Amino acid sequence: MESSAPLGLKVDRPPLTFSILFRFFILGLFGLCLFQVLVYIGVSYSSPTLASAIWNLGPGVTFLIALIFRMEKMDIRSSRSVAKLLGTMTAIVGATVFTFYRGPSIFRTIISPNSPKQILLSQPSNWVFGGLIITTGGLFSCIWAVLQTATTIEYPDKQTIVFFYCMFGTLQCIALSPFIEQNRNAWVLRPGIRMIAVVLGGVYSTAFRNSVLTWCLWKKGPIFTAMFSPLSIVIAGIMGVTFLGDSLHLGSVIGAVIIAVGFYMVIWGQTKEKITEVLGDELDVSDQDGSSHQSAPLLSSRIDSNC
Repeated sequence: MESSAPLGLKVDRPPLTFSILFRFFILGLFGLCLFQVLVYIGVSYSSPTLASAIWNLGPGVTFLIALIFRMEKMDIRSSRSVAKLLGTMTAIVGATVFTFYRGPSIFRTIISPNSPKQILLSQPSNWVFGGLIITTGGLFSCIWAVLQTATTIEYPDKQTIVFFYCMFGTLQCIALSPFIEQNRNAWVLRPGIRMIAVVLGGVYSTAFRNSVLTWCLWKKGPIFTAMFSPLSIVIAGIMGVTFLGDSLHLGSVIGAVIIAVGFYMVIWGQTKEKITEVLGDELDVSDQDGSSHQSAPLLSSRIDSNC
């Protein structure tokens, strides 16, 4: 079945079979329900800093899962594969430096003992249990990225994927949440910051973010998308310094530079790989047709002139 798309293009839309709907159900379970629930629970037992540190492993874990599912090829003799591997490892190192190494303060901000941030940092935590839960949630998210990429290749209608994936994930969260939070007063939404957070979470974090992620996974694959995870830590640090009055430390600057270097290496490797694939396709077509390659007419004319 085909349907019209913008600019007169046609997109093949396979029928919504039970297997496709079941895959949407799994995507909602891994990427929306289990990931968000486990991360929120893990942060409540530990801290956002630990969650950021564990999430730095996302590109590496995604790369390994993509290799297992044969969505990425690893050739040690190829500079493109080596660049992607080293870039992923470099980004992980940079994000780890950004999280754990503070160094001397470049900008200092005095925090009041009664400020909400100081109260949050002084709360007790169970880092081991919280870290295990966050790691499990991150693993589900990495698996989701690979499965989502495979789904966009098999079922190219990305709007339908996002719709069913979000719908199934929302229904799963509704069924699971009462067992996690049994206090009825916690479910009452009052006007204020809590209402704004819920609305922004639904519009941006769920609808807009998942639509953009699905499109990026379809265009660039899971490795490219996962590489933005360390960059999010840098962006959060900049926004914290700008809007929340956080202190900027030397370790944050060093980590941000290392992340940028690793990100550039991965982008360079994927760009070279894409160019090689395009040139390879053109050479294959020229070998089959004999006249589709740009150099074929020049070659034939030169032979005629010599004759």
